[in-house]
Amino acid sequence: MGAQGGTGGRRRGRTGRHRRTGQPLIERRDHSGQSPARRFSVPAPSPSALVGIAVLVLIAVGAIHLSGSGTAVPPEPETAVEAPPQKAPGDDAGEPSPAEEAPSAAAQDASEPPAPQQLVVHVSGAVDEPGVVSLPPGSRVDDALEAAGGPGGEADLSAINLARPLQDGEHIHVPVPGEEPPASAAETGGGSPAGSASTGSQGQIDLNTASAAELEELPGVGPAIAQRILEHREKNGPFTSVDGLLEVSGIGPATLEKIRERATV
Repeated sequence: MGAQGGTGGRRRGRTGRHRRTGQPLIERRDHSGQSPARRFSVPAPSPSALVGIAVLVLIAVGAIHLSGSGTAVPPEPETAVEAPPQKAPGDDAGEPSPAEEAPSAAAQDASEPPAPQQLVVHVSGAVDEPGVVSLPPGSRVDDALEAAGGPGGEADLSAINLARPLQDGEHIHVPVPGEEPPASAAETGGGSPAGSASTGSQGQIDLNTASAAELEELPGVGPAIAQRILEHREKNGPFTSVDGLLEVSGIGPATLEKIRERATV
C-alpha cells in the first residue's frame, strides 16, 4: 500500500508538474535575432545610358523600315576608257593611210561609165516612120525597124543584119535594092561598101554614131574623153557640127583641130 501510494504520488507529481508549466514537448527556436541574408542589387541606369539606348532603338527601327520598303541598288562601277596607244613619231612613216591604200567606192563608181537605160537609134531609109527611136538595152536591128513602123515594101532586108545588137546613138539605114548606104550610116549587116559602122568612105568617124572604141581612133582622144563624148551625145542629142566637141570636158581648140580632119557629123 505504501509502495503503490508512493508510485502514484510520483505520477501525480509528474503530471501535475507538466500541467503547471504548460510547455510543449517540441522546442521552438527564435530566428528573429539573426541577421537577414544578403541580396544583390542592380544599380539604376544613368540618363546618358537611357539616351544611348533610345538612339539605338531608333536606328534599328529605321533600318527595318528601309529594308522593308525596297532593296537598295548598288551603283554601277564606272567603266574605265582605255586611251589608244600612242605611237612614236617614226611609226607612221612610210605607212599609207586607209584612204591611200584603196580608192573609195564612190571613186570607183565614178570611173565606171553608167550603163544607158535606153538606146537611142536613128532609123532612116525604106521604113514607114523614119526617125529617132528609143529602145531598151539588148535590142537588135529588127526591133529598131519595128519601132520605126516596120520596113517598107521596097526595103532590101538582105542588106541588113536584123539580128545585130544595137549600139546607143547609131544610125541604121534601110536601103532599097541597088542603093548604097550613106557614108554616115551604121553598118546594116552583111558588110557594106561604106565600111565600118561609123566610118565614112573618106576614113572619117561620125561623132553621132561612133562607139567608144571608134572614137578613140581620133587624134588626142583616149578612153576617158571618148566616154565623155558618148555621155554628151546621150544627154544633149546628136552633134550638129564638129565644133560641138568644144562643149566636151577635156577637148580644147588645139585638140579640136587635130580631130577636125578625121571627124564628121
